[in-house]
Amino acid sequence: MTADILRAKFLVFFKARKHKAVESDSLVPKDDPTVLFTPAGMNQFKKEFLGYDSGFKRAASSQRCLRTDDLDKVGKTTGHHTFFEMLGNFSFGDYFKKDAIIWAWEFLTKELGIPQEKLWVSVYKDDEEAYKIWEDIVKVSKEKIVKLGDKENFWPSEAKEKGPNGPCGPCSEIFYDLGQNIGCGEKLCDPSCSCGRFIEVWNLVFTQFNRKEGGVLEPLPNKNIDTGMGLERLASVMQGAANNFETDLFQPIIKEIEQGLSPTPIVGQAKGTVPKGLIYAISDHIRAIVFSIYDGVLPSNEGRGYIVRKLIRKSTLHLRALGAKHEFLYKLVPVVAEVMKTPYPDLALRQENIAEIVLSEEKNFNATLNSSDKLERMENKPVLDMAKKDPQGPDGFIIASAMTSSSAAKVAFRLYDTYGIPLELTKNWWDTKHKIIFDENLYFSTIDKSMDEQKIRSKSQSAMKGDVFSVKDIDHGLKETRFLGYKVYSNKAKIVKILKDGAEVKKISPGEEAAIILDATCFYGESGGQVGDSGEIVKGKNIFEVTDTKRSNKIILHIGKVKEGSFKKNDPVTAKINLERRLAIARNHTATHLLQAALRKVLGMHVQQQGSLVAENKLRFDFTHFKDVSKEELDRIEEVVNSWVIENFPVGVVQKSLVEAKKSGALAFFGEKYDAKVRIVSTGDLSKEFCGGTHLNFTGQIGLFKILSEGSVASGVRRIEAATGNYAYKAVKEEEGALAEISARLGGAAVDKLTQELDKRNSLIKELEKEINARKVDSLKESVDSLINAAELINGKKFIARIFESVDMDLLRKNADLIKQKTDNAIMSFGSRSKDRAMLVIGVTLDLCGKGVDAGKLIKEVGPIIGGSGGGRADFAQAGGTKPDNLEAAILKLKEII
Repeated sequence: MTADILRAKFLVFFKARKHKAVESDSLVPKDDPTVLFTPAGMNQFKKEFLGYDSGFKRAASSQRCLRTDDLDKVGKTTGHHTFFEMLGNFSFGDYFKKDAIIWAWEFLTKELGIPQEKLWVSVYKDDEEAYKIWEDIVKVSKEKIVKLGDKENFWPSEAKEKGPNGPCGPCSEIFYDLGQNIGCGEKLCDPSCSCGRFIEVWNLVFTQFNRKEGGVLEPLPNKNIDTGMGLERLASVMQGAANNFETDLFQPIIKEIEQGLSPTPIVGQAKGTVPKGLIYAISDHIRAIVFSIYDGVLPSNEGRGYIVRKLIRKSTLHLRALGAKHEFLYKLVPVVAEVMKTPYPDLALRQENIAEIVLSEEKNFNATLNSSDKLERMENKPVLDMAKKDPQGPDGFIIASAMTSSSAAKVAFRLYDTYGIPLELTKNWWDTKHKIIFDENLYFSTIDKSMDEQKIRSKSQSAMKGDVFSVKDIDHGLKETRFLGYKVYSNKAKIVKILKDGAEVKKISPGEEAAIILDATCFYGESGGQVGDSGEIVKGKNIFEVTDTKRSNKIILHIGKVKEGSFKKNDPVTAKINLERRLAIARNHTATHLLQAALRKVLGMHVQQQGSLVAENKLRFDFTHFKDVSKEELDRIEEVVNSWVIENFPVGVVQKSLVEAKKSGALAFFGEKYDAKVRIVSTGDLSKEFCGGTHLNFTGQIGLFKILSEGSVASGVRRIEAATGNYAYKAVKEEEGALAEISARLGGAAVDKLTQELDKRNSLIKELEKEINARKVDSLKESVDSLINAAELINGKKFIARIFESVDMDLLRKNADLIKQKTDNAIMSFGSRSKDRAMLVIGVTLDLCGKGVDAGKLIKEVGPIIGGSGGGRADFAQAGGTKPDNLEAAILKLKEII
């Protein structure tokens, strides 16, 4: 039975039992600071668990999840994954243990046909209710019901003793028995044994308590059900596979790896065998990478992006170990898209874009690995300097001290954690290139400690923080705010709640800041990239100035300050938005839709939205594209948008079901979760997008569209900022003013002749600079003899030095070369200073180079004195810095060294 069939059967089974089949949430949980990625099916239902009425009491889903706390175990074991799908059914104060248990058993044994004798169950040691249901109603024999403790059968694990606070409860698990020939072989083996014989298939959590400080458990008034069953694990059971990686979810990926590479046997393996663990890890990681990028997480050096980059780098290292000579990971993206096409058909539309992002990361990391010697040399220099002071052993090997060993280990871990360079490569670099012998116990224990600290950081990011549920966005007892702002700009309303500093108050007076909630409003609350409205709420002569409008779930909050009079709950009021500002925002929003259409027309259909900001004064649009956008392309994009503005296309809005909307070809923002009914905004036949924002009626109302800037914001992601209407006109006038100023400074040259005039003047400047430099060189030649004659004799060597004002590096270099041609046994140093920059060169004649004098080493010692660093050859080196006043001190230090 394929994974696609299992997923469908599960959802159909629970739909027949009055559950709402809810689409998977993004891997990036919205408004949930407690987790880095979505780790379980229940996360998207936190509001419902806390009593928020979403219109359903029962739900079922197949949620895409990502966990990183066991990252290093993936591939080493066959049961750990980063990315997985979790099947779950949920009850929000509706059914409880009896139905949850009976339905779980029915689905496994009747719907899927798993023999009852292959299943065992566990219950929490104090949960007699669940035990009796399994024994008396489901008729599972006592021998196959195992009682387990707080760690195994209470959720969250050990919450009674260790927290966190919030909803919690006992759980019951269903296990599949692989048979006595698997695992420890003991006759008394049961699910409490970790030998691998029993596979946990389904976990049923009975959320019946609220944990408070001190571990006090209070019964919840509404008891909930939260279940989770890993699709990968269920597929391995139903397909009779040896493990999850041998199922149809992974095998196409694994076969692509095996066919695309000629795996090199790892040390200790039989010749010709394939290192399955590495291939398993790659097949797991690529799924996590693809879906993270699909949900808008791009590789970076922090947060979620760091996890994606780390997964790509680990996979790249595994591929190199398998013999990959070139980038290969990106080739697996279309395979993942094909495997997951049934639940995620739109993944195919993104596969080219995702593959490009992965390829870019692979190339960059391979370049880092190929230049790892340079990177290690740079990072390890302080340790090398430390090692020089340690004693030497036989054959010239350095016996590293405890301090050196510990420092080297920290650097090795930093290279591994930051750049992904394997610890073994760095160790080999120390051993073979620098002949340093470490105290291995200290070296590896320091690395282990660093690893442990990193794991704690990683787990703290992916684990829950504080209370299990945050209640700051839950609006108890309030109905959804009726939004009227698509059609009206002013409306009568009633105040239903006033919040001050997060708490409800009865009344607010002049000068007080607060958030007012109305039963109906024309104010648009910030969402979908569009900023919130501003305006006033008035009651006679009483005025509340609204400076911003936010959304909290389906409640709209009017944030501002009492300007005159006072307001209290139940007051009848009139809400009035700032219409001029609203229209400016609408111009930018409609223009954003036109911009995306123009980008797809000019750059290609691969362009997809990655984020946006629609404000009063500008719009910002992030999109996928893998090379610089040329000036010609930008001009064409701006031209296309303005042509559509002139043609004055109508802007239409329709409401459709989510299914119908997707079939219509409307563009959605990937990673966004949409309601069952969606709003589609179309501009003529040019664009059609899911959008809840406010728009114009015709494109001509935009007036003028002007691109302000374009650039890169991440690997494979570009950003355009633009203005419309009066703000675009203002930007044009500012450019005209700048051109007029330049024209005036160029003697009144005509604007259309400015380029030619600038070219003419630049040519003249270059000729003059060339002439000046030639004269300086002639002057240097004339002064060489006098410089040599003025040389100091230090330690039997000639020392020649001079500091110039505003001389470029080329002239300093030529000065050193001229002196080296005319004399020997000399060290020379020349500096140049300008307002905030210092330059310094050191030259050494070849005879002294042969005696071990090295300009490159000398510059490294004196370069920091001028606020910089430098390098070079034995006969010549240079440095630049930010402390021109320290040039004399640098030359004095050089004399001291000589």
